[in-house]
Amino acid sequence: MQWMIRFSGFVSAMMLMIVLAPSLQSFHPAEAIRSSSHTHIDGVTHRSWFRQAPTFRDAAGCKQIRTSADQICDPSLVHVAITLDFEYLRGSIAAVHSILQHSSCPASVFLHFLVSDTSLKTLVASTFPKLKFKVYYFEPEIVRKLISTSVRQALEQPLNYARNYLADLLEPCVRRVIYLDSDLVVVDDVSKLWSTDLGGKTIGAPEYCHANFTKYFTAGFWSNGQHSAVFSDRNPCYFNTGVMVIDLAKWRQFGYTKRIERWMEIQKTDRIYELGSLPPFLLVFAGHVAPIDHGWNQHGLGGDNVKGLGSCRDLHPGPVSLLHWSGSGKPWLRIDSKQPCPLDALWAPYDLYGL
Repeated sequence: MQWMIRFSGFVSAMMLMIVLAPSLQSFHPAEAIRSSSHTHIDGVTHRSWFRQAPTFRDAAGCKQIRTSADQICDPSLVHVAITLDFEYLRGSIAAVHSILQHSSCPASVFLHFLVSDTSLKTLVASTFPKLKFKVYYFEPEIVRKLISTSVRQALEQPLNYARNYLADLLEPCVRRVIYLDSDLVVVDDVSKLWSTDLGGKTIGAPEYCHANFTKYFTAGFWSNGQHSAVFSDRNPCYFNTGVMVIDLAKWRQFGYTKRIERWMEIQKTDRIYELGSLPPFLLVFAGHVAPIDHGWNQHGLGGDNVKGLGSCRDLHPGPVSLLHWSGSGKPWLRIDSKQPCPLDALWAPYDLYGL
């Protein structure tokens, strides 16, 4: 059975490679200049090397972005937020590379990096010399006391919760942002996602209404009428928080950060869910999400949330604009361990790590 799954994934990967062939062939050879960053893990200093990305130029017809001090407020910008830490650094760099590679107007893309170590700013600047970006320090103590144990330790890291504070961290003039996880690549023009009509909703995301929504919460949650009543007037569907378009103006207006924090406080005492930072978002927004085409989050490619190796997944039916290795299996780890899944080959062209 396992060989059949891998063969199916291999066929899907080959078909997708054919579809993406023109864009993959347009990759410029990465320059010999490298970016270096010293990482400190368990008291040991490591050096990470990244090749400098090629220069991506705007297509004809792109709007000129001002170069003044208040550039970040330019209404022509496409704002994208992503976390940046040493554990997922390789994935974040690949994600940014993929965004620029497929953007018709890369000069209009502005990256907002949420970090817990500001030393990474130099690495970003040298890897992407033309990139418009800003680094925001996220203080782990803001959320550390609110975090509960999860099914996987990686889901307990404070930076996973930084997305809850985007409305506070980003400048008030930034009224909309695309939030992306660090374990994905974009294979379409991100401006298409940016232009999503939210229809008055605060967030937009691909929804999966066929999923068993009840499994994201404990039996204790559903047996507590006061808690479960939150969904009584909604038709809630599961959505993955790794790809979201967020109306920051509405978020600020209605104070959604405090609402999420309140559910995290309840979790500390009542244990109403098991899975990291996702359930609080479901509690606040499920049933009030602007639907986005599923092609913008071909998620689950990382396999099971607990077991990474040996749990290769295939693509969902339909178009592909974004490939997301959610789950415990990350493509860079599987490639390095010589145990890649077939679809990991679609992540590899965006990897700027090493020689």
